[in-house]
Amino acid sequence: MQLTGMHYFSLIVVLLLSFVPGLYVGRKVKSADDYNVGGRKSGVFLVAGGIFSTAIGGAATVGTAQMAFNYGLCSWWFTIAIGLSLICMGLFYAKPLRRSGLTTISEFMVNNFGEKAGPITSITASMGIFFSIVASCLTVFHLLVGLFHSGNLLTAGVILIIVLASVFLGGINSSGMGGLFKAGLLLSTLFVAGVFAYSEVGGITGLHAQFSPFPWFSFWGRGVETGIYSCFSVLVGIICTQSYIQAVFSAKDSKTAAHGCILAGILVIPVGIPAMFIGMFMRVTNPDILPIDALPLYFINYLPPWLGGAALTGIIISAIGSIAGLALGCGTMISNDVFGKFAGIKDSVKLLLINRLAVLTITILSLFFVMYNLNSYVLTWTYFSMALRASGIFLPLTFAIIFKGKISHSWGVMAMAAGIFIALTWKFFVPTANYTLFQSLVANLIFLIPAVIFAKKQRERKTCIKK
Repeated sequence: MQLTGMHYFSLIVVLLLSFVPGLYVGRKVKSADDYNVGGRKSGVFLVAGGIFSTAIGGAATVGTAQMAFNYGLCSWWFTIAIGLSLICMGLFYAKPLRRSGLTTISEFMVNNFGEKAGPITSITASMGIFFSIVASCLTVFHLLVGLFHSGNLLTAGVILIIVLASVFLGGINSSGMGGLFKAGLLLSTLFVAGVFAYSEVGGITGLHAQFSPFPWFSFWGRGVETGIYSCFSVLVGIICTQSYIQAVFSAKDSKTAAHGCILAGILVIPVGIPAMFIGMFMRVTNPDILPIDALPLYFINYLPPWLGGAALTGIIISAIGSIAGLALGCGTMISNDVFGKFAGIKDSVKLLLINRLAVLTITILSLFFVMYNLNSYVLTWTYFSMALRASGIFLPLTFAIIFKGKISHSWGVMAMAAGIFIALTWKFFVPTANYTLFQSLVANLIFLIPAVIFAKKQRERKTCIKK
């Protein structure tokens, strides 16, 4: 990737501007509550900004173009699934979660299934979030090495510095303000680029002339099973991710939380369209490049330098914003659920320090992991992470909301443990299995459905006795 002076100038200026919102709100953070949930004062746009900042990372931009380069239309599944999941969260989950007045998803599960549910939720959610961070780190790692021809350690150091500038000081409000900036920058530059690519390839007529109907114009281009799994894993994974739920907890009320989720979902869905067109255009014009380089190379070679530099910055801060938001969610669980609950630390200033150190540590570990997996697919890690966190949390969380207070603690914990056990061991029992999410959800239901039936019979028995 060869950049001109204008590319570098535009990239650096826009990147510096992206730090301003986070640094500004960071001055106001005085406690762990300010850092984690912004004092619970966020409006619709700040909630939506925090969610968008985390949801639209390297997987949704570079990863989508990478998949489109190889498969076409089915690459759009990722942002469609994210958007639908966020809308679903806004319609059914946001209000009861916000009304709980809690800070982490682990606390919510403890309230419904007892203390044993806390460690299970924290460990599962943290593991899932870690691999989502890996996906975004992989994107920005390749991009920075290609742009600046830097070594791996130097590149990792740059990523770490930008992540800390994005969220280290301001927490959830930094993520929200940065997300609003990122949404404006990314949507404007990406859609302009997408229109150019679509036009240059000859529109639908030109695409059909270059590509066969299958797999290029099929939502099932990678197979029906793979498509369903990919979409469903994102749908359920998003709903039980601390980083998104944390934005919900930061809202000033339950109605604001719901509207913020829905707005974020509406903004997310179309992001995959221009990335998809660019990936297919680059397949036609540059078939020999690495697929992961399709989007940044298009920005460099086919856009005016000033716009290309700004667009590259959009990719960088989208990936790093996602890393920061996910790391914040993970750090919040570590500080609140591990050090706050189990270690008994109550001092807000100490918890704030622990949270910041956790964000730092998680980011460093993710970067080291990426350096040993540089040739892997971005969306592979993303789908895996979604499935992992959903295996033990999604259905128990859903049942806890629908059947509030009606499921015994022991049945709920057994459902969580069973789902995670299947997710981690199924391939040992069935080596030919490609996926484990659906098996994990069945394992959840084996305990949750009887729990609901048993609770219903208990209520009926008590009613009969009273009569």
